[in-house]
Amino acid sequence: MGKSHKDMSGSAKAATAAQVTSGPKLPGTREELLELHRKTRKRRNAAPHGSEEHRAAIDLIGRIEIEVARIERAMDPPKG
Repeated sequence: MGKSHKDMSGSAKAATAAQVTSGPKLPGTREELLELHRKTRKRRNAAPHGSEEHRAAIDLIGRIEIEVARIERAMDPPKG
């Protein structure tokens, strides 16, 4: 079982952040991110399980969800 984020060293946290932020730049608005999320889920579902395309889509979905959460936390009041 992995360490919690608060138990990680500074370099481990930086490595985790680099994994999340690597790849192409994501759209800047919540609506654009949700549309990309929808399209990426379709791509993931169409790809053979375990293929490079499947794994890449899963990674991108995670990055999108983190960015949507960041935007939603900054909203006043938050959308839910």
